[in-house]
Amino acid sequence: MITATANAATYFVDRHPEEGRGAKTAYREIGSGRVLTYDGLLQGAAQVAGAFAKADIRAEERAAMLVLDQIEFPQIFWGALKCGVIPIPLNTLLATSVYDAILRDARAAILFVSAPLWDVVKGAVEGNPYLRHVVVIGDAPDGTTDFDNFIDGAVARDTLPVSPDEVAFWLYSSGSTGQPKGVAHVHSALRATSDTYGKQVLEIEENDVVFSAAKFFFAYGLGNAMTFPLSVGATTLLFDGRPTPDDMVKTLTAEKPTVFCGVPTLYAAMVAHMDKSGPVDAPLRTCISAGEALPEEVGARWERHTGCCILDGVGSTEMLHIFLSNRKDDLVYGTSGVAVPGYALRLVNEFGEEVGPGEVGELLVNGASSASCYWNQREKSRTTFEGIWTRTGDKYEMRDDGRLIYCGRTDDMFKVSGIWLSPFEVEGALVSHPRVLEAAVVAAEDEEGLEKPKAYIVLKEGTADEALLAELKEHVKNKIGKWKYPRWIVPVDELPKTATGKIQRFKLREEK
Repeated sequence: MITATANAATYFVDRHPEEGRGAKTAYREIGSGRVLTYDGLLQGAAQVAGAFAKADIRAEERAAMLVLDQIEFPQIFWGALKCGVIPIPLNTLLATSVYDAILRDARAAILFVSAPLWDVVKGAVEGNPYLRHVVVIGDAPDGTTDFDNFIDGAVARDTLPVSPDEVAFWLYSSGSTGQPKGVAHVHSALRATSDTYGKQVLEIEENDVVFSAAKFFFAYGLGNAMTFPLSVGATTLLFDGRPTPDDMVKTLTAEKPTVFCGVPTLYAAMVAHMDKSGPVDAPLRTCISAGEALPEEVGARWERHTGCCILDGVGSTEMLHIFLSNRKDDLVYGTSGVAVPGYALRLVNEFGEEVGPGEVGELLVNGASSASCYWNQREKSRTTFEGIWTRTGDKYEMRDDGRLIYCGRTDDMFKVSGIWLSPFEVEGALVSHPRVLEAAVVAAEDEEGLEKPKAYIVLKEGTADEALLAELKEHVKNKIGKWKYPRWIVPVDELPKTATGKIQRFKLREEK
């Protein structure tokens, strides 16, 4: 049924002033101090919707958003939803060639870009046959429109009636296994995540102050900094820079958020930072993690420093947010927890048969937040979205108590001596060593052509000599088993990652 209430903007934006939150801060930028109230969010979104009409950008046309975490982002995103335009938040750390491919794939009619990002996207804009408008937030170069001028004189528009099953926005996957894919999500998916994870696991409240190190363009960050706080009328802090450990620790101490959302690699780096500088002084009541599995050692050390546990969970761009998670009253570090209420999970082998406790299988998930398809990738859509089930591409082992243990991506798993080996298990053993900050494990062939574990490590400090490498091999043997130790260990300055913190193991596999 097509109604205005089915438009996600009605629930997440329009109702707040009516419920008495108009003057309350919805967003506050760290650094600049700029503030967007709930009244300002509604008025700004409505004016952006009117500006789309003024620019002849019509319902179902695409609006690409290469926008930093700043107060214009939610106004553009919700302004698009209010009038039926499809916003597409883009990763802000990609190369020009990737932006060119995405803009052409999406056939975006309009591009919004933060001024500091103009140089990297400029080459993709030139010669693009689909873009009719380019709007720059900040100083606008020749041939583009300043954001303030774009919205100036626009008549605010009411929220467009839609179907709950109508596509509302796209996200491009992070590319941990290759080129990004356009993932289409419907209006009802946003509330599906806030009613499940946001309400029943995160337990977000109106008086919370939320800080997400993960950015808006990331499905995880979109939920953390937009869907969940707007579902209850909370306040969100926005940080437009790179989330370094030092900046994150300073922000927690200075801004006093109650909810912090990070990723495992950042938590590991922040813990190493606090080992030297001391704990943060913040009223944290909830911390969450996603993107990759959280090593047990990192969670335990974070809790010692902050007094707040980390709820490690698993989500995906395809499912929009977390569907498998630990909970405050049911937390076991080293596991990914159990299904979030509202979701159903299955583990299946290569024949599609469900596996039991102690066995490894691919995780399938059923939930209302599932994407409708991959844009322009029919075959990939057919093999991922199987009726009510969505294939995650992740391998898990189920414990006897029902909790799931992450083993790795389907294409990351390999057999050693005929037995499946979990790269994540070896990585967890390596990072439990006091000298190791990060690790990634892939398969490599020995002189007989047999696959064995090869590890890449980042040290907390210092350099690795042969004695340390031998010590690390023995450490893994003693921790998880003699046959699982990495036959080769390669120290590196950093591991290849997506902008969302996922390790790109396929790049390590490609190295000779």
